[in-house]
Amino acid sequence: MKDIVVFSLTSNKELVKEICGYLKIKEGEINIEHFADGEVLVVPKESVRGKKVFIIQSTCNPVNDRLMELLVCVDAMKRASAKEIAVIVPYYGYARQDRKAAARQPITAKLVADLLMTAGINRIITVDLHAQQIQGFFDIATDDLTFIPLIGNYFEEKFTENDDVVVVSPDHGGTVRARSLAEILHSPIAIIDKRRPRPNVVEVSNIIGDVKNKTCIVVDDICDTGGSLVAGVNLLKENGAKEIYTCVTHGVFSKDALDKIDKSPIKEMIISNTIPLSKETLDKYKKIKVLSIAKMLSLIISAIAKEKSVSKIFDMYNIKRGRK
Repeated sequence: MKDIVVFSLTSNKELVKEICGYLKIKEGEINIEHFADGEVLVVPKESVRGKKVFIIQSTCNPVNDRLMELLVCVDAMKRASAKEIAVIVPYYGYARQDRKAAARQPITAKLVADLLMTAGINRIITVDLHAQQIQGFFDIATDDLTFIPLIGNYFEEKFTENDDVVVVSPDHGGTVRARSLAEILHSPIAIIDKRRPRPNVVEVSNIIGDVKNKTCIVVDDICDTGGSLVAGVNLLKENGAKEIYTCVTHGVFSKDALDKIDKSPIKEMIISNTIPLSKETLDKYKKIKVLSIAKMLSLIISAIAKEKSVSKIFDMYNIKRGRK
């Protein structure tokens, strides 16, 4: 591991400390400056010549600043003669702009992929991409990990067979994710039928499946404004759900999302630490519980650094790859 360096930019500092702890290495030293006019300067404070460099940065709020930091950092590493540059983007911003949903719309997820490849990355590791097809936007090695096995392990310990658990997909598009969790828990699934008349606005109509007197676990990849999630939870409650748990990989939590969740019938919400939440926020909103992905990412870094197969890591976490 002496020939690798792991750098943290501004978005995932605590996660990177945890990862470096698992790897038993010192975090790479780097200087990041934001100037008064908005420009960004990123300079490694140690040599990376001939080394495998891992840069960890979620492109979360402020999305464009985080993305620019990442691009500038990659360019700096390439010009400093790094042997290989792998970026770990736990939360891939712009992932929801993955197709032309209407005339004249951009496909920004592809644009971001092009920018990263042009900057000079050799590999990208992500967690629960909003659309797995985004991996095809890259012409380099890609690995998309998932938070689902960690959620499954958590709920396996929490519930017994007598708890009558149903895994709920918040829409038709999330059924594969819901089924993956249901297979771990040996539970049936239900689907909330909804539509989006415009961005951040959702209309829910009915539920496909039996949720009456059941313990429901709603699973999704992203919680942004919380409107869609809370509307679905309210519908589950109206249809007789006994207890409702929610779990999402990426807690974006825009606007008053956390207040909506706090006032909703949700008993507990499980999120990962792809997007950090402050201690003050977690102390205020007691329903939120964070499970760390640090060990999973450290194993991936170790396997790549030692040029060993990453498939063993996928197998360890029961992550399905390829065609569903």
